Amino acid sequence: MTTAVQKTTAPRSPRKVAPPKRPGRFRPRTLVIAAVAWLLAALFLAPYLEMVLTALRPAKELRDRTYFPSDLEWSNFIDVWKESSLGDNLQVTLLVAGGATLLVLLVSLPAAYYTARVRFRGRKWFLLLVLVTQMFQPTALVVGLYREFYQLDLLNSVWTLIVCNAAFNLAFAVWILSAYISSIPAELEEAAMVDGTSRFGAMVKVTLPLALPGVVTAVIFTFITSWNEFVMGLTLSTEPEKQPLTVGINNFIGNYTVEWNYLFAASVVAIVPVVILFAFIERHVVSGLTAGSVK
Repeated sequence: MTTAVQKTTAPRSPRKVAPPKRPGRFRPRTLVIAAVAWLLAALFLAPYLEMVLTALRPAKELRDRTYFPSDLEWSNFIDVWKESSLGDNLQVTLLVAGGATLLVLLVSLPAAYYTARVRFRGRKWFLLLVLVTQMFQPTALVVGLYREFYQLDLLNSVWTLIVCNAAFNLAFAVWILSAYISSIPAELEEAAMVDGTSRFGAMVKVTLPLALPGVVTAVIFTFITSWNEFVMGLTLSTEPEKQPLTVGINNFIGNYTVEWNYLFAASVVAIVPVVILFAFIERHVVSGLTAGSVK
């Protein structure tokens, strides 16, 4: 009996479990997707590479068909900076883009917060009107803007460009911020107000930190649009040193000749600040664009 009990209670040896099979590193589908991704990246980066190479190309090789120049003329960047008003144009563009972005935030944040939290009469029509204003392009209104600022003696002024750029970007900022703030539960603000915080304090301390991706999206789009604006800068600023960078670059295109090396050198200078800014806040832009799409 003792022997039988011992046999039945003896522990069983654990089964050997085969290790899971690792998927192959290089599957055909992965290779195809990677190849297509690299091809698309090369297609998008090829014009920028051509721009940089042309900016570094000597003047005697501008008409050559070779893709890579025989010698790199780094002095093109120094010459274009010294022999033109590029420095003044860059300063004007920084002031206009930064000022317009700041003005848009100061106006759009309260407007977006109010439309997202208060269900007032005519709210839908107001948001629709905000969206409709996006259809008006500066080109269609440039004649009226010129006459208005001419009568006010405000031509060739940085403040004029700031106000105009802010006005044309305000509607998009209100729309995107209103959608993002609507996706934030209002109960969070109510809890903060129960603890003694005011409505303004709840908006600043609770809502704005949560709405940071939407705010960054409005900032980057307003800044880039103001940075790349051309028509209003060309019309409302006639003095070369008071024109934005986009208009200053256009001055390298003459009636009979085009200074391609200087033109592309100035273009490289123009895109570097925007690329750096977008690289730092790109992840916030992606999340901000999807604001309000899911409840």
